[in-house]
Amino acid sequence: MTLHEPLPPAGPEAGPSAGPEAGADSLPDPVPLMGCPYKSDPYPLYERMREAGPVHRVLFPSGVHAWLVTGYDAAHATLTDDRLGKNHDRGNDRWRARASIMPEPQHSQLQVHLLHQDPPEHTRMRRLVTDAFAPRRIERLRPRFEHLAGTLIDALPETGPADLVAGFAAPFPFQVLSEVIGLPPEQAARFDRDWGKVVQPVGPADPQRPRYEARLHGLQSYIADVVAHKRAHGDDDLLSRLVAARDRRELSREELDSMIFQLLVAGQEPVTNQLTTALIALFRHPDQLARLRADPALLPRAVEELLRYDSAFELTTWRFFAEDSDLHGTRVPAGDSVIVSLCAANRDPRRFPAADTLDLDRDPTPHLAFGHGIHFCPGAALARAELQIALGTLLARLPGLRPAVADQDIAWIPAVLGRGTHHLPVGYDRRL
Repeated sequence: MTLHEPLPPAGPEAGPSAGPEAGADSLPDPVPLMGCPYKSDPYPLYERMREAGPVHRVLFPSGVHAWLVTGYDAAHATLTDDRLGKNHDRGNDRWRARASIMPEPQHSQLQVHLLHQDPPEHTRMRRLVTDAFAPRRIERLRPRFEHLAGTLIDALPETGPADLVAGFAAPFPFQVLSEVIGLPPEQAARFDRDWGKVVQPVGPADPQRPRYEARLHGLQSYIADVVAHKRAHGDDDLLSRLVAARDRRELSREELDSMIFQLLVAGQEPVTNQLTTALIALFRHPDQLARLRADPALLPRAVEELLRYDSAFELTTWRFFAEDSDLHGTRVPAGDSVIVSLCAANRDPRRFPAADTLDLDRDPTPHLAFGHGIHFCPGAALARAELQIALGTLLARLPGLRPAVADQDIAWIPAVLGRGTHHLPVGYDRRL
């Protein structure tokens, strides 16, 4: 099943609201989270779910059932609920039958990174990466990031149209990430962005499964080459320190490979996606775009509002109860997956007045775009700097920046957990 297929019936497990007698405004049980209309604009569905209650059973394209948390207060509490763990070993057989989409051996070798760990393992592993992404270090590197952004603008056509993803939004975060983690230029040049699609689930029966597995093999081989290079040519950078930690047996081989996997995929693709969602939001609000172009001092606050308004991290990854538990008034069986909708939380009108309005004057903006609690994104300071630099550079260097495709023709990526576009055709008057 792909995200473009019709919605399936709720199935034999559906509750009373899923039957034909249900009212027009009632929600099916489970709620299907799939299909082009949903991916294009999930917010009307999230509004209905918030109004009906904080927790709903949902169905993903892979056939996985999960419990989705939608309101801000419920999301905030769930993200810090120490009854919930992230290790996949907590998943029950029902979840495992559908959710272990990444095949062996890659599942065991690439899925033990920070997002899937609980304390004390999570604490031990996170400690190894925090210094590389510390806000003070990121601020020192800003001039270098600005240079990278300017060089990419220089390579764009003098006048539009251009695909802003291929020409800027994809290479910029990867170049920045390479600088931050110490990925050598020769290794960076070999990275295939297509490998990042391994986080877009493809079930065993999907006709795209062979291509999906080829991506996995290619990425795993690449990670092995990076490790070998750093072992032979170590330096004072994050990748070298992680390899050294493995050699001191502070990390297992699987943990090392998984952390590099997480850095390469989660460290760049979400920023690419966030740039596309931010630009689309500004294109849809030309008055706000004009304000930001005229007053670059608004950028830090504007980035926070853009993160709230349409986050690239739409949903969190799995969490599990060790025993049957109450979650905001809903009984959740042990080992069932619990997922938080960050986008739904960030549009909750009970926390954000006029939540569906893009308001660059909104301050403060306590959004959950980077999560909350011990799994708060360690690269948040880097992502904020990248977004500020990228948007500021684009608006300053490309006067008249505008979409070159009709809004309804924007093709949103079919990723389950994230939002963004693979292409963003734009026009502009000239390149400064």
